[in-house]
Amino acid sequence: MIDIIILGIIQGIAEFLPISSSAHLIIFREVFNIGSNIAPNIELTFDLALHFGTLLAIIIFFFKELWQIFTSGITKGTKTKDGRLFWYLIIATIPAGIVGVLFEDIFDSFFRKQLWLIALALIIMGIIIYLVDKKSKIDKDIKEMKWYQALIVGCAQVFALIPGFSRSGTTITASRALGLNREDSAKFSFYLSVPVVLGASFFSLIKENTLTIISENLITFGIGILISFIVGLLCISFLLKYIRKHDFKIFMVYRILLGILVLSMVLK
Repeated sequence: MIDIIILGIIQGIAEFLPISSSAHLIIFREVFNIGSNIAPNIELTFDLALHFGTLLAIIIFFFKELWQIFTSGITKGTKTKDGRLFWYLIIATIPAGIVGVLFEDIFDSFFRKQLWLIALALIIMGIIIYLVDKKSKIDKDIKEMKWYQALIVGCAQVFALIPGFSRSGTTITASRALGLNREDSAKFSFYLSVPVVLGASFFSLIKENTLTIISENLITFGIGILISFIVGLLCISFLLKYIRKHDFKIFMVYRILLGILVLSMVLK
């Protein structure tokens, strides 16, 4: 139970900060043995449940904005800025959705097992996040985004299928490279996680044993979702306030140090 709570906290923090939640869940389980007693057959489903908890945090925190975007997109199409943003989110979801469905087994069976690769991804992406943000001098509003820019962000999100790159990290970095300001880059990243996690949850649920796994581990999944939801709410608020006045240097330093630590433990 303590391990479940710790993993829920880790997910709630790492999902929104650009440090890769999937990498942290794997590292804490494989390197630090936190959650290592969770059966392998429920490991992926449990991780997805934690992601569902942070999805609920996004929906609650941004409910008014998301509802406006959704209703405008459905009723008014691309005639309004909110309506266009809705369809841009759909466009940005397509690349990772296609790659994730077609190559799911490869990502699950190979990339999740390569700790050295995860460590390198943490280091490399940490440096990229900082440098791109530092060199980006344009501060455009999210409502000024074009459809092809949304597609570019969506293509960048494909790299996040490899643990260590970070979904929020890749999408925020791509948005900053395209000239969006820090806060709106983070918001677009948060909005984009809604269709991504919903899609992943749907495909997980239609798998043969998923519902059985969930029904047999209701307390485990319920506590994990609750913890990641609560911590996620706090971290969304923290990040939005933090990046108004600070850059991403602290996240770069943390990612590099964690990556070096993991490499030293794996290669020793």
